[in-house]
Amino acid sequence: MAQGKLAIKARIRSIDSTKKITKAMQLVAAGKLQKQKQYMEENREYAYYLKETISDILASVKDSEHPYLAKRGGKGIIIVFTSDMGLCGGYNANVLRKLEKEIGNDHDIIMIGSRGMNWISHRDFQVISTVSDLDDDCYNELAVIADDLLNKYRNREIAGIHILYTRFINSVSFEPAYVTLLPIEETVETETDKYREVDFEPSGDQILDTIVPMYLRSLLYSYYLETKTSEQASRRMAMESATDNAEEIRATLELQFNQARQAAITQEITEIVGGVNALE
Repeated sequence: MAQGKLAIKARIRSIDSTKKITKAMQLVAAGKLQKQKQYMEENREYAYYLKETISDILASVKDSEHPYLAKRGGKGIIIVFTSDMGLCGGYNANVLRKLEKEIGNDHDIIMIGSRGMNWISHRDFQVISTVSDLDDDCYNELAVIADDLLNKYRNREIAGIHILYTRFINSVSFEPAYVTLLPIEETVETETDKYREVDFEPSGDQILDTIVPMYLRSLLYSYYLETKTSEQASRRMAMESATDNAEEIRATLELQFNQARQAAITQEITEIVGGVNALE
């Protein structure tokens, strides 16, 4: 019985140590989440108005044969965003499951994030490039990727540019999303848009040459920030859940320890009473 109590006390100490770690990681993730949300929201407004501008241009050049608007057959390239660190719940698993089950391996892959690199190295996907350890201020690195893909698209080496990322909805809700950057697709026209006429100088086709590279770089960076925000939110939730589980396990172990101690005391009293009765 004594050995049982010692084993339970050792498990309680182990659970306490684990809970301290998960609680600390939860607090760190919560702090990083607030910082990431600020970065994301500051960039999101710029990206939103840039997409609106593109929509206005597309409305004025509906019959254009500009290369950025042309749909063509063949392989495209998917940029897949995953994390460099683990302990973030189902964050990476959800993205990679969508890639494997819903999108498939019809396109080439640029994998961003070491977790995705480890996963895809054991599967039948055509990976043309991998990137890891990006920080928040990685606009220039992503712009290089965007410009390279843009050149390949203009030279008809690829049929499209797509992104698989995690869309941030709120601090407890986020989901994998698959979007197409090129060819640019015109958004559905609203009632307000029907009465809005915008004149561009220079012409729509000419301005696309300048604004589409800006559009591609900005959206790639915007989706990256949204992905990183989702990662921190997922990690905070995972560590909060782990801390709660540790508390539940500790409570269960304390109950087992108290039951074992009570059983030992009862057994000792029984032995003492039995000894006294034997002497009478």
